[in-house]
Amino acid sequence: MDAETGSVILQWLTSIVFAIAIVVIGRTVVKWLVKLIRKIMVRADLDPILINFASSIANAVMLLFVFIAALDQLGVNTTSLIAVLGAAGLAVGLALQGSLQNFAAGVMMIVFRPFKDGDFIEAGGVTGVVEHISIFSTIMKTGDNREIIIPNGQIYSSAITNFSARDTRRIDMVFGIGYDDDMLVAKQIMEDILQEHELVLDDPAPAVAVAELADSSVNFNVRPWVNSGDYWGVRSDLIEKIKLAFDSNGISIPYPQMDVHTDK
Repeated sequence: MDAETGSVILQWLTSIVFAIAIVVIGRTVVKWLVKLIRKIMVRADLDPILINFASSIANAVMLLFVFIAALDQLGVNTTSLIAVLGAAGLAVGLALQGSLQNFAAGVMMIVFRPFKDGDFIEAGGVTGVVEHISIFSTIMKTGDNREIIIPNGQIYSSAITNFSARDTRRIDMVFGIGYDDDMLVAKQIMEDILQEHELVLDDPAPAVAVAELADSSVNFNVRPWVNSGDYWGVRSDLIEKIKLAFDSNGISIPYPQMDVHTDK
């Protein structure tokens, strides 16, 4: 073996040793950095789903740079490799544009928390209880026990109504009585029912007020406050109690009608 061949072999062996060292040390550093990133996100009280996903992405990206550095040490033309990876990444990004939108929306929802598991919401054209929020989609259960999976992009691009965000809700109801009925008696009946109902809150106080003189009826706004979880039960109960009380006191609830007069 001549001196030139020995020099080339030594150079290759040195490059291989350095490349292995870069991989070993790089993986150790990456592992430490990923742990540091996880610790920072845990202290920031971020969602575990987001923590795991972000840690996986960070680990993959940093390991990719480590292996590129090792290949560069071996004399591989990494510039062309990076260009190929960039083009492939762009192609994948365009192909998964909808998925990336759902991912971005999922991250925003997990970070800003417009709702959480167990909340009753209206979002993305669906009303129901949130069962699970993932990076790409949200699972909701409707009132008739259907499970609906909604892409996060569809949710975050529209208005979100969270019915569980507040401890209390106001029930808005309208009751109409006939023009021949006694307004004061009807108002007193409704006020008494609201005051006697055990689930209607005293603070804020319930309100009964004349809303308008409509074509066929005198309409009252009836607005009691209840705990959010009692909303639908109390609403149905109040409608039933007020209707029965009106019937017992001879107060009519008129329906729209039209008088037609003909000339003889």
